[in-house]
Amino acid sequence: MPDSKKKPILSRHLWVIYLLSVVVLLFIWYYYWVLGLIMTVLFAASFYYSIRTERNMRDRTEQYISTLSHRIKRVGEEALLEMPIGIVLFNDDYVVEWANPYMNDFAENDTLVGTSLSILDDNLISQIKEDNSEVWLELESYRFQTVVKKNERLLYLFDRTTQSQIQKLYHNEQTVLSIIFLDNYEEITQNMDDTLKSQLNSKVTSVLNSWSNDYGIYLKRTSQDRFLAVSTKETLDQLEKSKFDILDEVRGLNAEHNIPLTLSIGIGYGNVPLPSLGELAQSSLDLSLGRGGDQVAIKDDSGKVRFYGGRTNPMEKRTRVRARVISHALKELVKESENVIIMGHKSPDMDSVGAAIGILNIAKINGVEGYIVLDPDDIDTGVYRLIDAIREQDDLWQHFVDPEESEAIITSKSLVVVVDTHKPSMVANPRLLNKSEYKVVIDHHRRAEEFIENPTLVYMEPYASSTAELVTELLEYQPKTLKLKMLEATALLAGIIVDTKSFTLRTGSRTFDAASYLRSKGADTVLVQQFMKEDLDIYIKRSRLIERAEIFHDTIAISKGKPGEVYGGVLIAQAADTLLTMSGISASFVISERNDDRIGISARSLGDVNVQIIMEQMNGGGHLTNAATQIEDTTIEDAEKLLKEILQEYFEGGETE
Repeated sequence: MPDSKKKPILSRHLWVIYLLSVVVLLFIWYYYWVLGLIMTVLFAASFYYSIRTERNMRDRTEQYISTLSHRIKRVGEEALLEMPIGIVLFNDDYVVEWANPYMNDFAENDTLVGTSLSILDDNLISQIKEDNSEVWLELESYRFQTVVKKNERLLYLFDRTTQSQIQKLYHNEQTVLSIIFLDNYEEITQNMDDTLKSQLNSKVTSVLNSWSNDYGIYLKRTSQDRFLAVSTKETLDQLEKSKFDILDEVRGLNAEHNIPLTLSIGIGYGNVPLPSLGELAQSSLDLSLGRGGDQVAIKDDSGKVRFYGGRTNPMEKRTRVRARVISHALKELVKESENVIIMGHKSPDMDSVGAAIGILNIAKINGVEGYIVLDPDDIDTGVYRLIDAIREQDDLWQHFVDPEESEAIITSKSLVVVVDTHKPSMVANPRLLNKSEYKVVIDHHRRAEEFIENPTLVYMEPYASSTAELVTELLEYQPKTLKLKMLEATALLAGIIVDTKSFTLRTGSRTFDAASYLRSKGADTVLVQQFMKEDLDIYIKRSRLIERAEIFHDTIAISKGKPGEVYGGVLIAQAADTLLTMSGISASFVISERNDDRIGISARSLGDVNVQIIMEQMNGGGHLTNAATQIEDTTIEDAEKLLKEILQEYFEGGETE
């Protein structure tokens, strides 16, 4: 039936109007028929015109709707078949059932139908099974954002190639600020004449300019020992791939011209303003220098840090100006405090206890009460003889308090002095760090990423043999009325001797100066040897541990204890030291179970292998030649496997953190 017969001739509102008009027309006919006749003719003409107009409007509307429906249908077909959007239907076996022509252009045989979804991406099927609603794919030179409709077994692929290129360009063009520092320029040049100094400057500048030109870096010398470099993230990625070979090139000047010069580089990058980039770069440089120099520290806006280099031992400073300045600053802090709370690391060794006793004397000579935090249940076998000797001297032992007692003594105006560590997680009582506004850190370890927050004074010298050496130098600049007792001087000397392996490792001229000062104060070397004596059963246990050593990568000795056998930290450290004395061994690692259910690793090297970087990748730390870590929730076998993987990566050139 035609549409015109189905639909009313006039709209309802017009019928109402004409009905009212008929009523009015009847009244006119009744009173004045001539006018009624005229109005009837006009009414009939109007009625006819309305019907015709309504019909024409309906016909035009129907024609428009019909045309629009046809166009919409064609647009739908074109959208499905012609638009640059990929559409793929697949079955329960993840085989393509249908794909629009746009996607078929990527098929090898003109169509994707009948092929597995893995032809688009090897991981696509597994990601669909994992209920991922969005997947990114790369096909040929295109990058697609893929929307997954798992219930409908449907994929929509949107071309995001241009967007990805813009993102990559943004990433590559991010500004990177670097501060380059010549580690020991001042020490090297202080006795040089102007000619040699000019030649050195020319050589170093030439090497750095050549390096910057090769990588497209803007380089500007800002002082005698400092450069500012501006580059991009793309350049930084290239430098990381090269493992910052500029470090080796500058270090090579030592071999060519007998100039022991090294570089430290601090780098900052990220989506932050330029002033913040400068702060990141300076913070990275401080971290690099705190770890001994000759390395690169890279920090992004999230605070994550990566390290490269650090293959050489830090050079000993010939000047003691810094020690004098630190000593005077420490004296003023002590005088202004209500009391001094001193603590070393957990399971303290000779160096930690000796350094703490040295700081206690600085407090006493300046008229301030001092206390040393020591957990009696956390004393290792390597230091218990020294503690027993201290217990016999009441005037000294009364200054030792356990961690709980220390919390009752400390006030907001107390001075907390941390010795032989800078990691808050390793101190004897971490809670004390938040109870005082004034904190001092004295340490000889290379600085790690974890560090005590907001210290008032920091004295970290990685070149030093021990913290006891640093504290001894501070004692020398205290008031002359200072009188060390024999046991106190012996404890400091014991810390130096233990950490240097009887003056054989990490020993500089200032180490002997400190030892000489302590001897003049009555330090007893025989008593040190008595403190260092060990029981026969411990010696046998260590020997059995050494016997289990195996060689890895030709020069690396790795020993591990038997499952279920617990070894102390000192014992495995001694085993690592002994392994290092063996012929052909450049580094040693000893792995064992600890009494705290963790796995301990002690690492030693002769300097060719940076064991600090290796241990840092296992959440540990230490020195280039002396480091350790403790790992939770693992086994000896898993720890050994992880260690070997890190060593393999290290020898292949990867030294990041």
